[in-house]
Amino acid sequence: MERKVLAIDFGASSGRVMLGEYDGQRIQVRELHRFTNDPVVINGTMYWDVLRLFHEIKQGIIKSKEYGTAESIGVDTWGVDFGLLDDQGYLLENPVHYRDTRTQGILEKAFKKIPQEEFYRLTGIQFMEINTVYQLFALKEQRPELLARSESLLMIPDLFNYFLSGVKASERSIVSTTQMGDPWKCGWVEEVVAKLELPRRILGEVVPTGTMIGRLQTSIREELGVGDLAVIAVAGHDTQCAMAAVPAQTEDFIFLSSGTWSLLGTELAEPVVTEQSAELNLTNETGMGGKTSFLKNIVGLWLIQESRRQWLKEGKEYSFAQLEELAEAAQPFQCLIDPDAPVFAPAGNMPERIRTYCRETGQKIPQTEGEIVRCINESLALKYRYVMEEIKACTGKDYEAIHMIGGGVKSELLCRFAAHACGIRVVAGPAEATVYGNMVIQLMAGGAIADLHHARQVIAASETPLIYEPGDREVWEKAYRSYIKDILKKYSNNEK
Repeated sequence: MERKVLAIDFGASSGRVMLGEYDGQRIQVRELHRFTNDPVVINGTMYWDVLRLFHEIKQGIIKSKEYGTAESIGVDTWGVDFGLLDDQGYLLENPVHYRDTRTQGILEKAFKKIPQEEFYRLTGIQFMEINTVYQLFALKEQRPELLARSESLLMIPDLFNYFLSGVKASERSIVSTTQMGDPWKCGWVEEVVAKLELPRRILGEVVPTGTMIGRLQTSIREELGVGDLAVIAVAGHDTQCAMAAVPAQTEDFIFLSSGTWSLLGTELAEPVVTEQSAELNLTNETGMGGKTSFLKNIVGLWLIQESRRQWLKEGKEYSFAQLEELAEAAQPFQCLIDPDAPVFAPAGNMPERIRTYCRETGQKIPQTEGEIVRCINESLALKYRYVMEEIKACTGKDYEAIHMIGGGVKSELLCRFAAHACGIRVVAGPAEATVYGNMVIQLMAGGAIADLHHARQVIAASETPLIYEPGDREVWEKAYRSYIKDILKKYSNNEK
């Protein structure tokens, strides 16, 4: 019998409501509703407009009625951000965007409470100012009255689950992005909360990925004219939904989840928390079945997206495909950047910042749109190689292929450059890995799919990936050696 599920998938710039129809062998994905996810800046603070986003979820649910009755619904989003509720369950204010400036300089203050080495030993998470724990620590300093009024913290996917079901629960994968989650157990790291003097009462029960937390509230069912949907706490962090959809049939593989952020790593049975992984600032996120995604966050297509936004402001309406054509025509390896340099994190005129970076590093300054886009793609591919070598050093394993998933697989240029730079085959697809992962987790919760291995077999049967073989080895090896020496070691480390 055909099974239907609804997947709500939010990225940093857009959201979708998707219908999955499973016939016992394959999943057919149907887009029901797509909408933008636009941050709102008020009085210098950048917020997520979660009330409008919940309205868009409702529109998608209404549109699903045309295709019959779905049995469940699941929500995945980006990581680290959260909403605060009062003692009556009301949202105190719109959640603040991770790109807001409130956490600038907060790491050093937190390390006075918990030394960096101890912090990593307890949590196994990559240090980034945007992490939830530092947002809370900043709130404690800057707006203690808001924390005093708060009775519950819900991460963004958990907040939407609460709006849908009326049930408060903290799903394990999204908790692992907070740098307060226990990488070994399903819970919070009490020592971190205590030493930073954060309010423990706001942190609720942590539930395993794939838990049915409740059902669609009666008031919503009546408002939308829909039936009784189970609300499943899928992997709330979109990366971990995507991980569940990697169609690998071997135990050891490298994955690259490519979107606004690039997340590159491998799947392990246990966290890796060592002096070496701490020094390399690698992270241990928890996924489906309690598996560990051992990875690093790398700035990704944000660089392209933000550059295109600037060109649109200047009246240059390029599609992403046109930008790739311009990049193909540009000369190779004229200039390179570290995508993770702090200068590229904020919104704004990205092409001009890339030119400034290249000027300050003594490189040729890119002038045309094609030169900018080629610089970004070559730099991302070389950074992937660098992080892959870090992963290999920590795990002691070698890998035959990179499974590239997410929106970045639509970029033939980036896929090809990644294969050349890393020197191994790139298996590209599915582009909708996050949605597939969301759906298979719901189907596992509903008993239609047995386990993670079975889920990956279903996805492999549902999509045909594209294969990119490595080439131009001498050229890319020379570029990689220069990239490490002249960009990552010399300039970027000094800047940080």
